[in-house]
Amino acid sequence: MDSVLNATNLVLFSGVATGAAVLGYLAGKRACRSEPLQRTFKSLQHDCGIKHPLVLYANRHSVREHPCLTRLSEMTLQLPRADMIADPEVTQLLVNIARAIGAKRAIEVGVYTGYTCLAIALSLPQDGTVVACDVDDVNVNLGRPYWTEAGVDHKIDVRIQPALQTLDDLISAGEQGTYDVVFIDADKLNYDLYYERALVLLRPGGLIALDNVLWAGKVLQHEDTWDEVTQTISDLNRKIHKDPRVDVTMLTVSGGLTLAFKR
Repeated sequence: MDSVLNATNLVLFSGVATGAAVLGYLAGKRACRSEPLQRTFKSLQHDCGIKHPLVLYANRHSVREHPCLTRLSEMTLQLPRADMIADPEVTQLLVNIARAIGAKRAIEVGVYTGYTCLAIALSLPQDGTVVACDVDDVNVNLGRPYWTEAGVDHKIDVRIQPALQTLDDLISAGEQGTYDVVFIDADKLNYDLYYERALVLLRPGGLIALDNVLWAGKVLQHEDTWDEVTQTISDLNRKIHKDPRVDVTMLTVSGGLTLAFKR
C-alpha cells in the first residue's frame, strides 16, 4: 500500500510541478529567476525557478558566491538571454575541482558575461590564466567591470573569434598538454570538435567539463524527434562514455554536466 501511495504522490507532485512551471513561464521568466541561488534554469528538476525543495536546500547549504560573482549574476539575470549563464552549483563544482587539482591554466569556451570565467579566475593563483573564448565582446564587456572589481582581470585572456580558431591557435603555439581545466558551454554543434581539441591541450589528470549534456531531457525522446543539436549531444555522450582517453562521470546537476578527466 505504501508503494502505491508513494507512486500516486509522485504523479500528483509531477502534475502540480509541471502546471506550476507552465504558469510561471507564462508569467515571465525573469521574474521567476530573481534570486541568484534559485536560478538553476536548465535543471530537469525545475523550470523557471520552480525547484524541488531538496535542490533549494542543497544550494542554500552549499553555494558560496564571492560578492562580485553575486553582483555579476544579478546583472546578467536582467538580460534577455539570462538562461545562458551557468548555474551556480555547476560553477562552484568546477572551481572546487580546479582548486583540488592545483589548476593554474584554464580555458572557457563560451563566456557570455563571464560569470564562470570570473569564478575560475578567483580559484587560480595570482599568475594563473583563463583563456576566455567568445565570438562577441558585447556581453563579455558587461562582465569586465566585475572582473576588475574582484582584482582578477589580469588573469583573464579574452579571445574574440571563433573558439575553434582560438583552440587551434593555442595548439599551433605549442601549448599542447599545458592546461588544467577546460569548460565547454557554447554552441552545441561544435561540442565534439571542442572536446577533441581540449584533449590535446589538457595535461594528464586535467579536466574537461561539458555543460547541458542532458539538453533539457531531449536526449530521452525518440530519435525520430531529434534535431541536429540533440543528435550531436547524444552522439558525443555515447562517445565520451566509451572513450579510453578519459575517466568520465555524467552528473544530473543543472542541465547535465559531464566531467572527463584525461588519462
